[in-house]
This record gives sequence, C-alpha cells and structure tokens, in this order.
Amino acid sequence: MKTIFERTEILEPAFFSPSDTTKKIDDFPEICVSTFSNQIIRKFSALENVEQIAELYSANGALPIYKINYKNREIAFYQSIVGAPACVTCFEEVIAMGAKKFVLFGSCGVLDDEIVKDKIIIPVSAVRDEGTSYHYAAPSPEIEADAHSIRILENVLTNCGYAYVKGKTWTSDGIYRETKPAIRERREEGCLVTEMECASMLAVSKYRSIPFIQFLYGADNLSSDTWEIRDLDSYGLSNAEKYMALAFECGLAM
Repeated sequence: MKTIFERTEILEPAFFSPSDTTKKIDDFPEICVSTFSNQIIRKFSALENVEQIAELYSANGALPIYKINYKNREIAFYQSIVGAPACVTCFEEVIAMGAKKFVLFGSCGVLDDEIVKDKIIIPVSAVRDEGTSYHYAAPSPEIEADAHSIRILENVLTNCGYAYVKGKTWTSDGIYRETKPAIRERREEGCLVTEMECASMLAVSKYRSIPFIQFLYGADNLSSDTWEIRDLDSYGLSNAEKYMALAFECGLAM
C-alpha cells in the first residue's frame, strides 16, 4: 500500500466528515480569526463586548470560541493548537460550525534576519515538510498561497502603515529537528522563515474552498551561528492589539 507521500492524487470519499462530529451553529460569524497565542486570546476574550459562542473539544480539553463586534461586524476568534494536524482539525470543525472566511496569524523562526527583521511576513508559498497537507492535496514540494488573498493582506498592511516582506516559508513537523544542514538548504531554496502549519492550512483551505489569509511575525532567530530565542517566549503579547487589528481588518476586506 502506498503512503500519502507516494500517491499521485488524494483518495475519496472520506469515511466521515467534520459535519458528523460538529454541529452547525445558527448565526455563527462569517469571519473567523485565530492565533496560537493563549496570552493574546485571553487578553481579547476579557473585553466587555466579547462573548463565548461555542467550544472545540478534544482529549486535551475544551477550547472556547468567542465573538467580538468589530466595526459593526461580528467576528469569531479562538486559539489554534500548535502543529499542523491539531490546527487543521480545529479549522475543519470551525468551518462545520459555519465560518466562511478565515484569518490565521502566529510567530515563526527567522531564517534570513537581514530581510525579515521587524517586518510582517506574508507567506506566498510553503515547503511541504510536514504530513497533513498530503491528505488534502496531491504531493508536491511546495504549495502556493492564493494570489487574491496575498493582495488583500498587502493592502491592509499598507493602509495600516506596517512594513512587510513576501516570501517562502518552510513548514516542518519537527521543531527540535531544524538541523543546521536543513536550515542551510531551505535558505538556499529561498525560505525566509519556518513554522509548523502554513502548508497544511493552505491545502485544507483550497480543498474546502474557504478564503484564507495567514501572516507571520518573527520570533526566534535561526540565521546566526547560534540560536537566539529573542521574544519567542512572549507569544506576541507585546503586539497583541496590532496583530489582532490586522487580522480583523483582513477579515473585513475578504
């Protein structure tokens, strides 16, 4: 039996679907935003105009889904779980609840500090060095982001006055297996950053025909002789308002 990495096309149909495990929610917001930072989610969920509208369930416990009114539009938001399989599973179930448009943001490891430093990163493509995307798209070395979604993100960043850089990201399953030879190889291929979900999220959003935008912000630095943790352990909290506002604006513009 061939593995998913060897097949030329994905198999159909699925034995069961997200709608078999997750109920559709009446009046679920069309726009949904997510990030991996628990600190950012806690900060925004404590605001006065926010209410909990649902939960995502797993053996790890329940993840609340919240609703906020932003510029007279209701937007759902929740904390994604780090790692492609868990992140995609939550995404699938939120779609089943009723989400139609999705914005995701999170930190990444910087592979080229000279180009990336202090800029928002727009992934234009992702190296598929993980497994989840192969269940949603036939094998290929990379997967491209939607050109229309990239333009929307560029316009939002420009209008908000934030510097950005467009480039390739390396999606990897092994955070502790980002070896020096692999880092060097990915940099030579043009990867600016590395993270753990983008390739998979691009694949599932294409498969489910859901408009999807993802942006990244640099955290730890992998482009020097030694690893620099930088603000990896702050989980984006110092720029929480900036990142969430950008995500909300992207949602409105989609």
